Amino acid sequence: MTRRIVVPDDFPSLLSGTTAEQQLRTLGDVTVCTERGANEEAELVRRVCDAEIVMNIRAYARFTERVLAACPRLRMISVWGTGMDHVDLAACRARGVAVTNTPGVNANSVAEHTLALILAVTRRIPQMDRSVRAAEWPRAFLVQLEGKTLGIVGLGATGTRVAALARPFGMRLLATSWGPDAGRAAAAGATAVPIETLLRESDVVTLHLRLAPDTECYLGRERLQLMKPTAFLINTARAKLVDKDALVEALRSGRIAGAGLDVFHHEPIEAGDPLASLPNVVLSPHNAWLTPEVIDAGFRLAVENIERYLSAASGSFTGATRTAVP
Repeated sequence: MTRRIVVPDDFPSLLSGTTAEQQLRTLGDVTVCTERGANEEAELVRRVCDAEIVMNIRAYARFTERVLAACPRLRMISVWGTGMDHVDLAACRARGVAVTNTPGVNANSVAEHTLALILAVTRRIPQMDRSVRAAEWPRAFLVQLEGKTLGIVGLGATGTRVAALARPFGMRLLATSWGPDAGRAAAAGATAVPIETLLRESDVVTLHLRLAPDTECYLGRERLQLMKPTAFLINTARAKLVDKDALVEALRSGRIAGAGLDVFHHEPIEAGDPLASLPNVVLSPHNAWLTPEVIDAGFRLAVENIERYLSAASGSFTGATRTAVP
């Protein structure tokens, strides 16, 4: 029987023309949608309603209970990427829909981007670039990372890689995990501490947790107030880990020194977003992962997950979810 496979959200197009697409097309009757629209529930349902397998590329395509209910033939969602907060995993389990992801494929790229944001915001690189181009010659003090404390929140693949990249700077490393540490901090060259201690003692705090109901607003007003007024917050994970209003307030008031952000509550960032007007914030367009190496490895693994599902002897896949540990 020919399997109906749909990629509903290849916009902007990345999959089309790749070797991964060629391999995917050997597995069944494949439709790749390269037009805008998968962020709209009705259009997403129209695209995937008769699919048995969905290869999901973008987090703006949200697989809610309503979407799943409209897709009675759906048996698998192969997510390209680590985050799965856009998929209702409980509803998938109830309906027997297997969900896989590609943990770790973007860890090196996101970790490098994290270090880039740390350097950009602490060394004031965007501001200095603008000033020099305007024939100015600024002389404000910069931040030296050697001897400073880096607090890593989440020691999955990305957080662990950030620790490895930060060690040569001579930074003291603190770490906290959502679940039991189980020796991960020590293995990464960090000291495991409670989140409150990490926030009080860190000069830079970087977030690498998964977004889930119990991690949403993980950094609210009370926790942000624990940070040093000279400290910086970096977020390359998910925007909703942080209370946005509390963050804007902390940045405006000087409660914290600055932030480097690659993720936002609304993407693309909306006109008039207060974060865009703050001089102590460095912004990038949720592209920390966007390298040819990540794209190639991620697509290959997403297709391999589909191959494993199809080759399962029982005709169904019970490996539920491949996921990184936060």
